[in-house]
Amino acid sequence: MLTPPDFSIPKRSARNLWIFAVLFLIIIFLSLIMQSLSTTPQLLTDPFLQLPTANSVRVVWFTEFVGIRHTVAYGENLNQIAIATTTKLSNTREDNDSRVSEVVKKLVVDSKPIMRNIWRHEAEVTDLTPGVRIPYQVKSEAENGQTVTSRTFTLSPQPTPETPLKILLTSDHQVMPMVAANLQKVTETIDRIDAVFIAGDLANIPGRASEWFDDLRGRAFFPCLQGRAFSELDKNDIKTVYTGGELIQNAPLFTAIGNHEVMGRFSNNSTLKEQFNDSFPRFAVQKILTSKSDTKLRNQDNEETAKVQKKAEESLVIGELKDNSFNTDTYEQIFTLPSPKKYYAVTFGDVRLVVLFITNMWRTPTLDVDSKGRYRERDRDFNHPEQWGYGQHIYEPIVKGSEQYNWLEEELNSEEFKQAKYKVVMFHHPPHTLGDNIVPAYTDPVQIIDRDDNGEIKMIRYEYPKKNDYIIRDVIPLLENADVQLVFYGHSHLWNRFISPSGMHFLETSNVGNSYPAAMGERRRFVPPGYQEKYVAIGDPNGLEPVMPTIAPVLGEDGQPMPYIASNDLTVFSIFDTSAGVVSSYYFDTRKPESEVVKFDEFKLK
Repeated sequence: MLTPPDFSIPKRSARNLWIFAVLFLIIIFLSLIMQSLSTTPQLLTDPFLQLPTANSVRVVWFTEFVGIRHTVAYGENLNQIAIATTTKLSNTREDNDSRVSEVVKKLVVDSKPIMRNIWRHEAEVTDLTPGVRIPYQVKSEAENGQTVTSRTFTLSPQPTPETPLKILLTSDHQVMPMVAANLQKVTETIDRIDAVFIAGDLANIPGRASEWFDDLRGRAFFPCLQGRAFSELDKNDIKTVYTGGELIQNAPLFTAIGNHEVMGRFSNNSTLKEQFNDSFPRFAVQKILTSKSDTKLRNQDNEETAKVQKKAEESLVIGELKDNSFNTDTYEQIFTLPSPKKYYAVTFGDVRLVVLFITNMWRTPTLDVDSKGRYRERDRDFNHPEQWGYGQHIYEPIVKGSEQYNWLEEELNSEEFKQAKYKVVMFHHPPHTLGDNIVPAYTDPVQIIDRDDNGEIKMIRYEYPKKNDYIIRDVIPLLENADVQLVFYGHSHLWNRFISPSGMHFLETSNVGNSYPAAMGERRRFVPPGYQEKYVAIGDPNGLEPVMPTIAPVLGEDGQPMPYIASNDLTVFSIFDTSAGVVSSYYFDTRKPESEVVKFDEFKLK
């Protein structure tokens, strides 16, 4: 008799199968959790404040998803809602040099830049009461229905006159090492910051998204100003991580354009750094494009001539001119500023702030044959005008009679300006400094082409006549006559200040993230030998003596006090206190993480 097969499972095997099934379910459960976490939407930045008016303020933030609804909840119970408008940044990219995650890096092929999809959300919070600060938070809902909400911050509209304010004066962040430490010490030293004025050079390469939002070094622009940085400094084998300061979530941000807000000629093939360094003056682009248009016209019959001419003109208007020269697109898309935006004026409490677009293309001062420099073209480019750099060409005219100059004249004659208690002008390029970047003069380069007897080019060089310095010749007299008390700027990455015979103060407080040297004592600026113009190697080329800090000047190697700070260990910030009309400057020694911040200078506006 056949015995039926035994299909029973041994107890040990059954127990093993049960354990396996449980483990399998746990793995599936954990996988679902991880998948859920990986798809949870995140805010790319905390919200920050822009363009306050007498009864409103704008709230702005960024995400990497377009979303279906973005709102600001505000009021004592967060029960009032403002709906945001969403726009996409048109040209924020990454490349092989970006400090981003490997996931993003893998998308870069053959070193060609790739688009980074980033959306900007802006809501106007209205019906606010001057002098009353209320809580707010932002919420973004993704396409999958998940939402992300910020922490709660506070906002208020434009302060009224006589409101005591403390305003941070800063510049030249550029993703540099000491920025996070600097801004962290601001919040630890000053009880409340009411506004932030930045005199240009916010990021380093403005078309690179990560430098604004999430650079892996932990010191991108927004994280540093929002207390979300994670920047490590290693000084004397002591490693300290700094988080920056929670500033612009609660205080409006006002910015000026520096040379690091300007991208050069657009390309889908060259690196972002190459494009940043490839600014081309508009007049040269127009000449080249017009030449191409003329060639087309010569090849057309009479019936087509008008159409070709019209198309050429339209191409200059709708983007070809900008794509082939320079642009501030990313800067303009990120920030909401008063019209006309590239330069503007705004009243904030007792302060009338006038912001100018005064900056030019920085080029190396060296005279090497391979240098596309401020004083010469590269030898290999002599016969290729489309490759010329055209020296340190100016981005936006400020010469007398220009559109910006005329706007400035009108602003200085306005009632809002005249009635302001404090008149402050901010721009990027220094009118007075011990730094290197003030040489040569701020004027249009004069091109000189030397040829041999056969007409071949031997040298293309540039002169900058000091008598034509537009800042000193045209702008400063306007400001003096208008009783401006403070001119604030950056660019040379150091701290120094000056005062004119009339009592107008000049402050450069750009030793924030890193520093470049001062031209004093034995340390001289490089100036080109054999040029017509006499470029100044020592001191301020425009004739003012630096003011010695009034409280605790830093000592030089010889033990003597110095009228400047140029140090990659000391980071400097300045505070304008409107209640007393006093500007105070502080430094922090990053070599001594536990040390106190030192107030080293103070002066009062007349």
